[in-house]
Amino acid sequence: MPKRILQGVVTSDKADKTVTVRVERRYTHPIYKKTVRSSKKYAAHDEQNKCKVGDVVKIVESRPISKSKKWAVVYE
Repeated sequence: MPKRILQGVVTSDKADKTVTVRVERRYTHPIYKKTVRSSKKYAAHDEQNKCKVGDVVKIVESRPISKSKKWAVVYE
């Protein structure tokens, strides 16, 4: 099964080797037919501590690294 890749914006880089990434998705409301934006925050592993607040990054599913970290930042 392929690993999921998401793109989002770094909202926090205070922890060591961890960043919080806000991933936004858009969908059409089933009844009102209006485009709705919803977002979700993921804790991602940042091995090189390169990401800063405001950076647009891609994250990929990985093995559980800690209780909350199951995603890792993709460096290109």
